[in-house]
Amino acid sequence: MGAAGGTLGEYTRNQLSSLHDVVGTAGGDSAQLLGELLGTAAGRSLAEPPGWPSDIADDSTPVEFSIAFNDNGERHLRILGETSPGTGSHTDHRNAERLLEKIAGARGLPLDRFRAIRDLFLPADSGALFALWFSFIFRPDTPPDLKVYLNPAARGPEHDRGSVAEGLSRLGLAGAYRTIEQHALRREQDRCAFFALDISAEPRARVKVYIAHEAGTAEDAVAAAAAVPGADAAQVRRFCEITGGGTEVFDGRPLVSSYAFSHGDTAVPSNYSIYVPLRSYVSDDAEARDRVAAAMAERGTDPGVVDEALRAIAERPLEAGPGLLAHTSLRLGGSHSGVTTYLSSEAYQRPSAQRRVA
Repeated sequence: MGAAGGTLGEYTRNQLSSLHDVVGTAGGDSAQLLGELLGTAAGRSLAEPPGWPSDIADDSTPVEFSIAFNDNGERHLRILGETSPGTGSHTDHRNAERLLEKIAGARGLPLDRFRAIRDLFLPADSGALFALWFSFIFRPDTPPDLKVYLNPAARGPEHDRGSVAEGLSRLGLAGAYRTIEQHALRREQDRCAFFALDISAEPRARVKVYIAHEAGTAEDAVAAAAAVPGADAAQVRRFCEITGGGTEVFDGRPLVSSYAFSHGDTAVPSNYSIYVPLRSYVSDDAEARDRVAAAMAERGTDPGVVDEALRAIAERPLEAGPGLLAHTSLRLGGSHSGVTTYLSSEAYQRPSAQRRVA
């Protein structure tokens, strides 16, 4: 566990600082935000087992980092995390809601949209993988953005589609569900995996819906992408081919599609993303790195920052196994088009078994 020793807070804070230096983003109060996010877990020794079974990462580290590379040259750093539930149950959402209220209040962010749909997703039952996750997005010279993730299956997997449909309707996006159903929920194996909200007063604040294509293929991603006007099917297919290493059926961890809707979009999403779970389809992270580099090179993006980021946070050779480069995604739609790489903190360093279904 955690080769550097110390506490979870110290370990992840050092990784975050290093990644800010690599990406060139403003650190600001990011260390404070990370500490608030981790809560009581921040002071937990890495010599102890994780305090609760967070599904953020394979080793139960409740933090994941990612770097987004836009085709226009912009890039930013993100944290995805889960706050300590305090009770040892990852579906106890009370601490998470208190943290959301605290951060939103301090930054003057509205929570009306969250409150409008809260009852659809919270409380979560004991079989749910999670209740409420946070994402902080750091860009150069601007305050961080905040997004929250909710679990469509929080009240049971049989409710995932109904909860998403009702949530979109309450947020003035009733036509959006019909679009998702037509393009991404075409098979019985397709399921709603995440429902995400920008916590923002901006008019174009987004709602994002993520669809997991269990035992899916690149053609399922191509069909899903067709919902976005101008989305290039060839790019989607090629990205799955490169990063999936020619995998025909993704029968380990699934491919995931996502759509971004804002108030002006109504039924037509402005953005489509495809997420490929690298760690299920590579022998080690050296292979994952090469696939990510090849996909970025095809879009004219230098993968050098990924190499720097890996050197900044990895405490093991890439050849030791898979899991550090957890997944990667392709975004299509306007100025936000690009590639994102997702980096596991590996604070507890328990390598994942290959091809395990999430």
